[in-house]
Amino acid sequence: QERLVESGGGLVQVGGSMRLSCSISGRTFSNYAMAWFRRAPGKEREFVAGISGSGVNTFHARSVKGRFTISTDNAGGTVSLQMNSLKPEDTAIYYCAAKGVRYYLGSYYVTGDEYDHWGQGTPVTVSS
Repeated sequence: QERLVESGGGLVQVGGSMRLSCSISGRTFSNYAMAWFRRAPGKEREFVAGISGSGVNTFHARSVKGRFTISTDNAGGTVSLQMNSLKPEDTAIYYCAAKGVRYYLGSYYVTGDEYDHWGQGTPVTVSS
């Protein structure tokens, strides 16, 4: 059974940067499509960024495009989210998600229901 372990997160000032990382233990697939979601206080879970099983194709939500970058090591398994120019509205619990894939390695997924495995979440607080 896969388990996602997240690291990073914490308190940062407006305009600052932070890097989140997530790795998969107990891997049963060679490739994983992975993503970051977040849930702000009082709001629903929101897609932030996703990356395909091949690690080649990425997609970032409009709210973070140009500021956040998702990346992965070879064939998935470890995913990072580099967050720059942070804003107070980026404050949320950030969750890593993974989906084992054997085909369509170029596809990424933007809805939470498409992912099979989730991390425990790591808090990010942006202070003004």
